[in-house]
Amino acid sequence: MQLAQRMSQLGTETAFEVLARAEALRAQGKDVINLGIGQPDFPTPPHIVEAAAKALKDGHHGYTPANGIVPLREAVAADVLKYRGVEINPDNLVIMPGGKPTMFFSILMFGEPGAEIMYPNPGFPIYESVIRFSGATPIPIALHESSGFSFSADEVLGRITDKTRLIIVNTPANPTGGIIDAEELDKFANGLEGFPHVSVLSDEIYSRMLYDGHAHKSLLAYPALRDRLIVLDGWSKTYAMTGWRLGWSLWPDALAPLAAKLAVNDHSCVNAATQWAGIAALEGPQDAVDDMVRAFDARRQLIVDKLNALPGISCVTPLGAFYAFPNITGTGKTAGELQDAMLNEACVATVAGTSFGALGEGYVRFSYAASAPQIEEAMTRIAKIL
Repeated sequence: MQLAQRMSQLGTETAFEVLARAEALRAQGKDVINLGIGQPDFPTPPHIVEAAAKALKDGHHGYTPANGIVPLREAVAADVLKYRGVEINPDNLVIMPGGKPTMFFSILMFGEPGAEIMYPNPGFPIYESVIRFSGATPIPIALHESSGFSFSADEVLGRITDKTRLIIVNTPANPTGGIIDAEELDKFANGLEGFPHVSVLSDEIYSRMLYDGHAHKSLLAYPALRDRLIVLDGWSKTYAMTGWRLGWSLWPDALAPLAAKLAVNDHSCVNAATQWAGIAALEGPQDAVDDMVRAFDARRQLIVDKLNALPGISCVTPLGAFYAFPNITGTGKTAGELQDAMLNEACVATVAGTSFGALGEGYVRFSYAASAPQIEEAMTRIAKIL
């Protein structure tokens, strides 16, 4: 077979590889604690499951419009107004099978040989993977531990060239749990007015998961960016619906028809029953979401305290999502070495920082989407091997 050269540029999401290795150890009878996968350990709220079952019983078995059913897009628009304080047109929304298609579509729209796309590093690995796949040059945006893994707007703006097509922003962030300071967002958005050729993809999938009184500030808050801003969000994290594969994306007028066309070519539409479940999630009670975030907050404080008590490890307190990203340089091991030692010797699954980009060396990602007893046991095991 002679494959297209671009296939050699495609990366992966290492968390799933670690998950497979953890499952293999479990199959051997090992008691593995998984702090690697970014998935809430809570079940989907019952009223959402019931809405999907009802949709199936009511006969919602066929194709839907490629951009999603109207009631769901209207529900998303109402949710954006409620939580972001911005009115949007439901016609600019495209319902997706998860968050990744929005990344893929955005990057394919702008990426080609000779183009540059900026992305956070350490950051969600699919950004860099798809940028390379598109033929564009990936330009890393350094996230700094010293600032809680925010970015420097001046650094970002200073790296824009006439080849820059798209900048990817992720707050709250995977893998660091960091958020971008409001002042830096202001400076970034205002500075982009001097670069009208640059569009932005704002990945806001963790928008409801913030702590210590912090509120989410969306790039939708900047009217000057609206004609070149793509927003990504969805149900996976907020409503513990990772396996349902349901996300939404907001596109400017010029790009919404192109996103819908890509959807037609790629997946036709999102499955019908899941879309009705999405409406129930947005319009139904939010108690389960609030309870889940409170539980994550308690676990966040627990895991940060435990990590900081380990020899050779220090951890800044994450302000969003459900990840801790400790500095492990004091252990004398690389990120990959410590990841493997924790899995093979302590039966604790984590993900090396280098899985999220070259600037992740010296760090390991811990997901605290696991119970407090599991976190405590994992820290005890890690302490023994250190």
